[in-house]
Amino acid sequence: MSDELFSPCAEVLSVCQSLNDDLEALLDPESGFAPRMRQICRDQIVELEERPDSRSLHDEIEILRLEENTWSLLQAVMPARKTEPPSIQSPKELLIQNPYIPTTTLANAIIHTSTLLTELIVVREWLHETAPPPTPPEANTGYWKFTKHTITQGLRTGHAQREGMVSEMDPDAVNRGGGASLAADDASYDKSLLQALYSYIRGGRLEEAIEACRKAHQPWRAASLRGVLLFRWNAISTDISMDDDGEDDADSGSWSGNLDRKLWKTTCTRIASNPSLPDNERLLYAAIAPSPQTSSVLKSACRTWEDHLWADISVICEERASKELAKLSKLSYWENGGSSLDAAGRAVTEQTAQDQQKESDDNEIEEEEWESEVVHSLESLKDVAVIDGPPADHPFHFSQLFIILNRTDYLLDVFASGIQNGTYQPGTFAYEAMCRFFAHFCLFLQMIDIPVPPLATQVILESYLRVLEEAGERDLIALYAGALGDNAVERYALFLVSLGLSASLEERKTSLTRASEHGLDVTRVAMVTAERTIEGAFNALPQLKDTLPSLIQRQPPPNDEETLLLRSIEWTTFMESTYNVALEQANVILRYFLASGRIQPARSLLGLLPPELAEIPEPEEIATEYLHYRQLFVIWDTIEAINDSQAKEALFVSGGSRDAKNAWIAEYRGLIDQAYDQILKLLTTEWLVSDVDDSVSDRRLRELVRIRQIYIPELIIRLHYILFTSRKAIPENLKRALELANVIADSRYKLYEDFMNKGGRNLSEYLGAVRQAVLAGLENGGSDPMRVISSH
Repeated sequence: MSDELFSPCAEVLSVCQSLNDDLEALLDPESGFAPRMRQICRDQIVELEERPDSRSLHDEIEILRLEENTWSLLQAVMPARKTEPPSIQSPKELLIQNPYIPTTTLANAIIHTSTLLTELIVVREWLHETAPPPTPPEANTGYWKFTKHTITQGLRTGHAQREGMVSEMDPDAVNRGGGASLAADDASYDKSLLQALYSYIRGGRLEEAIEACRKAHQPWRAASLRGVLLFRWNAISTDISMDDDGEDDADSGSWSGNLDRKLWKTTCTRIASNPSLPDNERLLYAAIAPSPQTSSVLKSACRTWEDHLWADISVICEERASKELAKLSKLSYWENGGSSLDAAGRAVTEQTAQDQQKESDDNEIEEEEWESEVVHSLESLKDVAVIDGPPADHPFHFSQLFIILNRTDYLLDVFASGIQNGTYQPGTFAYEAMCRFFAHFCLFLQMIDIPVPPLATQVILESYLRVLEEAGERDLIALYAGALGDNAVERYALFLVSLGLSASLEERKTSLTRASEHGLDVTRVAMVTAERTIEGAFNALPQLKDTLPSLIQRQPPPNDEETLLLRSIEWTTFMESTYNVALEQANVILRYFLASGRIQPARSLLGLLPPELAEIPEPEEIATEYLHYRQLFVIWDTIEAINDSQAKEALFVSGGSRDAKNAWIAEYRGLIDQAYDQILKLLTTEWLVSDVDDSVSDRRLRELVRIRQIYIPELIIRLHYILFTSRKAIPENLKRALELANVIADSRYKLYEDFMNKGGRNLSEYLGAVRQAVLAGLENGGSDPMRVISSH
């Protein structure tokens, strides 16, 4: 299933990388990088949920939902971290200008003057958005209708009130003591209503919770929930745009919210702390008025890791805002209880510059201490116990926590270490999902210019590249390899090497060309790929033995290792810019094949090389060596043509026209003359090396000497037998065969030295062939063995 995500993610990365550091576009809430990645996860979740086997895919769906939520979190927090906050006045400055500033405006100013508090508010909103959708309570046709019916029936009939049931219908009836309760159906409905209301609050849906109370015919409960809203009055606000409680009053002169929220919060705290009240009731009021006093109640209802995070952040944000508002109460008409500002308040506004500086310093110290406490509180969530859902140490929960803490370096280091020490098991959906997320997370941070640890980033991208390789996503490798910086060329080259023999010539060329689309140096990629392929092939191939190979035995076709070595030259023959390297590598491969006696693979290699290689003049030593190999194979082709022509001789033994025979003899003679001239030229020039000393230390020279010792004797003996066996059709060739011995014995060429080696053709074998030619000179009579040479 992961393979359905590879291409969409790559498309998003490619599109966003083309934005050329356009920060606004990358962080756009609709079309930015994180929203696009989030949507990919969402689409995949929907697709999996619609499948008939969706139940068996629960784990995969859960991982995708965690990834979706993490991208949503990144979109929530990154824009604020990468953009300059708007310049706004401090709450104190606002109150000095206007002591009647509404509480909502003050609260917004408090939030915006603290970066951490601003982010925590954003995270809380994210937790609201990603919370499970609440289940609305069942429709209700009246307020405690079953209890009302029972009480009314008792009054009508004059019977005593049912034991244990309330006798009044006011909201506090069940809390008045004595253990009185509602009718079972009403009690059950109230319980489900409270559970639904908590779910609404957990999801940040206050208005929906209020509406649910109204539909349940409990307006008093709706009113108590509305107490959470801060006092707002647009007509006297200096900055209405900062008010974001979601209300839009048609009459800007009207006011809304809670004028005495401190009293309301105290009441909520007492309700939440009262053990005699139902747990659901206590939980609801702990949720709408979170505080350290009610956190234990709030925590008791937390089932998932996200619940614990929401509870902690809710308490932190509420307490911070309340504390800051309390510090401003002397300056604020509304926070001072709606009474006239006292002398203490006026004194604050008349502080000296020295007092203001001291207060500013104290505030900074207090802010640092508070931030430290917040970090400590949130870090404790690393190992909090959960009842439902993934545990606290799940990689995505761990990621979310440290994204919130703005410790992405640490997060990436931890995941990279986990990959290296085997914490995560490759081949699983979870591993692929984590590698995919972290790879794109690293690249996202780089795109928005947030530093990432280079070593961890390399490990993570490498892991994702391996995932792509195992999934067969060859088209995507270059895109991600290009992000490895200095290691990009080496890494992409390793991928190309991994293609082995599975890719055709055209597929190899396409894969290599694709490197340029992602900013890689194609020439370097080609060179490194060829080098690594040759190294791998040589490591798998047997080393050259001391004994020389025989060329007269039938040889098997190239095996996989030899074929890989042979095709390694393809990487440097696609472009003219790598022809120099191809020439050098061709010599290396030819030396191995020829020194191993593998003449056929060596000839096949020449067929893969562009003809332009023969025209490269520098370096002279390399160019000359290559031309000498081509010289050998030209001779080899001529010898094969002679063998093919010789086979036609049988056609003229039993008959055939004289003209046809004369034409064949002319062809046969021409080929032999050509071979004679070619071989004699090779023998009488310094072919490959001039000194055949076996003691040379240079490996290349040793291999060149070995090649001479294999092919010089072979060519001599083959030429001798060509001349010898053609003597009946071309009588003068017998004389040429004997005269060839003079060239071999000539001290200027020292060809006899090439015969003195183990395993190859030896001098006695050649001398035996010469003896046979001498004896053949006596076939037509006479006793002078030299007559053949001396005759004209």
